[in-house]
Amino acid sequence: MFEAVITLCLSLSDGPCRSHLLPGYEAETTTACADALAAKPPDLTVFAPLHAQTPPQCAPAGETLEITEIAPGVFVHTGQVAEPDATNRGDIANLGFVIGETGVVVIDSGTARWIGEALWRTIRARTDAPITHVILTHMHPDHALGASPFAEAGAQIIGHANLPRALADRQANYLESLDRLVGANVMLGTRGVPVDVTIDAQVEIDAGGRPLQIRAWPMAHTGTDITVFDAQTGTLLAGDLVFHLHTPALDGSLTGWRKAMADLAQMPLQRVVPGHGAPALDWPAGADDMMRYLDVLETDTRAAIDIGQRLGEAVEVIAQSEAKHWQLFEAYNPRNATVAFTELEWE
Repeated sequence: MFEAVITLCLSLSDGPCRSHLLPGYEAETTTACADALAAKPPDLTVFAPLHAQTPPQCAPAGETLEITEIAPGVFVHTGQVAEPDATNRGDIANLGFVIGETGVVVIDSGTARWIGEALWRTIRARTDAPITHVILTHMHPDHALGASPFAEAGAQIIGHANLPRALADRQANYLESLDRLVGANVMLGTRGVPVDVTIDAQVEIDAGGRPLQIRAWPMAHTGTDITVFDAQTGTLLAGDLVFHLHTPALDGSLTGWRKAMADLAQMPLQRVVPGHGAPALDWPAGADDMMRYLDVLETDTRAAIDIGQRLGEAVEVIAQSEAKHWQLFEAYNPRNATVAFTELEWE
């Protein structure tokens, strides 16, 4: 398989440079790929202010992602349980896609453009059906910043009603941080994309004989959480409303998240795809660890407030009994304790 690519640089004098996929020109031969480029030249203005080192050209298809088919037609790429760095290149979140009779729906797109490109190739290796929608489950960069190849190919981007503002407010800081952690050469070309369809309740889209229910949640993990339910297989793609192995990250409301988890635990689901950890969890047993952690976080926080502890002291003790159950605990639990304390202190 061949694809169209273009080498883009931040500066032609000293780089960095990276080869970017031009989605939609895949072909069995380089000649067919070149013919497609000639017939419909790509819009390169989307890459401004990057500089093209060479014109678009055809090359053998590049990197793909490992995936697991967790249910018929439902595929998950499992990201590493880790902080983003130069070794994992930001590949730290679970990403999914659902193949219907006539279309494909993607759920989350990864931290960087390269991940979105690799996910595009992975899907194209499975089906040539059009990729019609990309659903971003929330605002965090490891789920939302790899969507540009899909947008360029014409997929509709769907998100929570609060997502456009949240991305606008945070994108610059996200990209600056990721350039430092992952590397500017790896992140080159990564950008947020406009959200075409926003939801504040529940809507249904069709992947071709395969209805998917998209639900917007009140403030929980963040203020931008949505989930995707595939009724055909009983699979819920939960984004970061559900964590596994990776310490949960509270960036919204503790009480709201506990309520959302209680609602999820009552839903008649076969399996849930968490935002981090295993590709799928049995349900409702898969909710147990999350619900226990959030319960301990709230109980310990209220106890600290009741005895008059200062925030700095409380953060050192809140939810410490959970440390043995989670990875990246020291990176995330102090933040969670801070958010929880600030929320509950003013109830």
